[in-house]
Amino acid sequence: MKNDFMVMVANGSHIGFASIICDEMAASAKARGTGIAKRTPEYISMKMLEGKAVIAFDQDGIWAGFCYIETWSHGQYVANSGLIVSPQFRKSGLAKAIKKKIFELSRSQYPEAKIFGLTTGLAVMKINSELGYEPVTYSELTQDDAFWAGCKSCVNYDILMSKERKNCLCTAMLFDPAEHKTNGQAVNNNEKEKQARFSLYERFMRIKQSRLLKNFIKFVSQRIHIPSQPVLIKK
Repeated sequence: MKNDFMVMVANGSHIGFASIICDEMAASAKARGTGIAKRTPEYISMKMLEGKAVIAFDQDGIWAGFCYIETWSHGQYVANSGLIVSPQFRKSGLAKAIKKKIFELSRSQYPEAKIFGLTTGLAVMKINSELGYEPVTYSELTQDDAFWAGCKSCVNYDILMSKERKNCLCTAMLFDPAEHKTNGQAVNNNEKEKQARFSLYERFMRIKQSRLLKNFIKFVSQRIHIPSQPVLIKK
């Protein structure tokens, strides 16, 4: 599918779409079998009013996608959260356009902040890689408790806590502006380097998820008491 989209910084005129956006976020997470930090229409509206969100429409003015900015650790870290594309416009390249726009908005509003994200999606990983993100350990992300509290609605939260917030099925990715400056300009890698790097991320992610699931199953089984002798039930 190919469409011409209008991707812009959201403002007060877009508040009427807040409920639709929240509903689609929840439906998408349920369909994927994952969790997200739950947001209310009021919260999404606030992001629009603050100029900390990006919204997209198709050529007919139909809502197509959304993403917003969150800040942590007193502005030292920025997360581009809540990326959502309406089902009818998926696989059209819109997610990439929204990610690029919200990344540019984050860089303009918080030029010194580290931009990070947690994801299990290979498509998002590829987009992040093209923007200059690198995979990192969880210790390199914000340690703000308010951020990690948002993971409570995720189906993998028990895995995260069993690892003491040091690892989970999501891959952590980080853009550090200090590492992307050469004479004041961003460093551009060629496409072959980006593709090779993404292939490495993809292999790493699959291996990590497999190992974490096995370790978590072992962790749970050790806490389940299994009687050494069979239990006889009298009828």
